[in-house]
Amino acid sequence: MIVLGVTACPAGLRGDLTKWLLEIAPGTFVGNPTARIRDLLWERTVELCKDGQALLVHSSDCEQGMEFRTHRHQWEPTDFDGVTLMIRRNKSAQAGRRTGWSRARQQRRKYYGR
Repeated sequence: MIVLGVTACPAGLRGDLTKWLLEIAPGTFVGNPTARIRDLLWERTVELCKDGQALLVHSSDCEQGMEFRTHRHQWEPTDFDGVTLMIRRNKSAQAGRRTGWSRARQQRRKYYGR
């Protein structure tokens, strides 16, 4: 069983995916193709989804029972002691992190003189 979610992809890709999978919501596809077809569908998705994002979840024989694949997605699969968890890296917020007091604290300090 697979679940494939695509965002900001061309309409042609959605048409290709509906040949093999069922579209249950806009950009969300489910189905039960073979592993070979699943891999070919993923390659096709990555090829056609240039500026968009794609996330694939498929069943597997691992302890967790599923595996993840991502393409240009803000959520990344990360292994933590044998369990795959999804992490969202917020690079823009970490790079622009400010230090010091908040604006509200600065205004209170001016007003109350503390």
